[in-house]
Amino acid sequence: MRHGSPAPRKSKPGTLESRATSLLAETIVGTEGHRRDALDAIRAALEGSDPRRLVRRALTFDGDGLSIGGRRYPLDDYRKITVVGAGKASGLMAAEVELILGERIDGGIVIVPETQGSFINLKRIRVEKSSHPLPARKGVLAARRALKTLDRVGRRDLVIFLFSGGGSSLMPLPASGITLEELRTVTTLLLNSGADIDEINCVRKHISRIAGGRLVERTSGEAISLIVSDVVGDNPASVASGPTVPDPTTFRMARDVLERHEIWGSLPLSVKTVIQSGVDGRIKETPKPGDPAFARVHSFVIGSNSDACMAAQKALEDLGYQVKYLKEPITGEARFVGKTLAGLSTSNTSHGKWAVVAGGETTVTVRGRGKGGRNQELALSAALTLKGERETTLVSFATDGIDGPTEAAGAIAETSTCKRAGTLGLNPSESLKSNDSYTFFRTLRDLIVTGPTGTNVNDLVIVLGGAAADS
Repeated sequence: MRHGSPAPRKSKPGTLESRATSLLAETIVGTEGHRRDALDAIRAALEGSDPRRLVRRALTFDGDGLSIGGRRYPLDDYRKITVVGAGKASGLMAAEVELILGERIDGGIVIVPETQGSFINLKRIRVEKSSHPLPARKGVLAARRALKTLDRVGRRDLVIFLFSGGGSSLMPLPASGITLEELRTVTTLLLNSGADIDEINCVRKHISRIAGGRLVERTSGEAISLIVSDVVGDNPASVASGPTVPDPTTFRMARDVLERHEIWGSLPLSVKTVIQSGVDGRIKETPKPGDPAFARVHSFVIGSNSDACMAAQKALEDLGYQVKYLKEPITGEARFVGKTLAGLSTSNTSHGKWAVVAGGETTVTVRGRGKGGRNQELALSAALTLKGERETTLVSFATDGIDGPTEAAGAIAETSTCKRAGTLGLNPSESLKSNDSYTFFRTLRDLIVTGPTGTNVNDLVIVLGGAAADS
């Protein structure tokens, strides 16, 4: 296998997309055969889930009104238009909304990860930089500015909300009695517990002044909420902890999550007090379906993991692969999912080039002291299964460009991975046991590094077998 970098596809200079695709080209060590084909599929997935594209597809502006989902909003009916958003995809969503509406927008605020700050340039919407995955003081300040912006909205105004995954951490505002540091503690415990995103968000909603539909209670005007989903099942109530949609979960459910994952005993006293007070009915629940506040707000999921998967599928089909898209989302412990997906190499009976595309979000229960993310752990588990099988490549990739507390977006596993690791003194089984997938793949130079991509639609796993495109 030759080592080198393919020429990156052309994209707009200085954009998140151009930076991400260029880094893809530069940081994957071997770019022939399956690796190169997987890279092409990942690029296509990022293009297919580009938030600007998703907004263009969803919104129609005829000069006088906006149309979406069969609803039309005559803009002359509104005194002013305000944009408020938060999340990893919200910056590029805002850029497209500005491009569509231009001077019709009177102002607003969008809260993005600090790693995106220099790439999001807006004229009429204020950009605030915040922290992810752990909430920080800058996020609290940004959240308060967002609330002040909404407080200036009247009943004859239109609000366009823009939310995507990451919004919970980027726009945190703890419930009364809970400090930011205590919120960080809860977030860390949840992230390390193996809880899935729906469970994590159930808890977040009940210790926040914004999540779980509470932002709607601060909104007087009519509102459109555009949502790019990063959750399995695309439930808008789970994206960014559902600030603009009814919350079907309860304080009791939040306590059950914390007890089930053995977190309750480690919680700060203030958090226990708030949740138990809610269970006992001493604190008002989050607004539920049927609440009259939601009559003014119409929410639309405009993009999801399927956009990335279908784009990757088409790219591989164009390269001559027989592609199977597993439409059932992948969930569960990353190490078990990796083993299962790698096992498809043995069961596949296709002649010629074949590929499997899957999407979703796995979890990792951290027991070791290593470093990694769910995509890297999935790939490491797959490498152990692929050992000795016919030539196969598996790539696991986070579409937001960030996998766990690392600079990598994911990793590549191949039939030869464990053999190569042995020559470098690495023990893949021990690396998996200690949750140290990052060190393992960094040593092999098999990490995928893109930097922030500006989108966030879960994870993508691609399994490739047979002769590659240039064979």
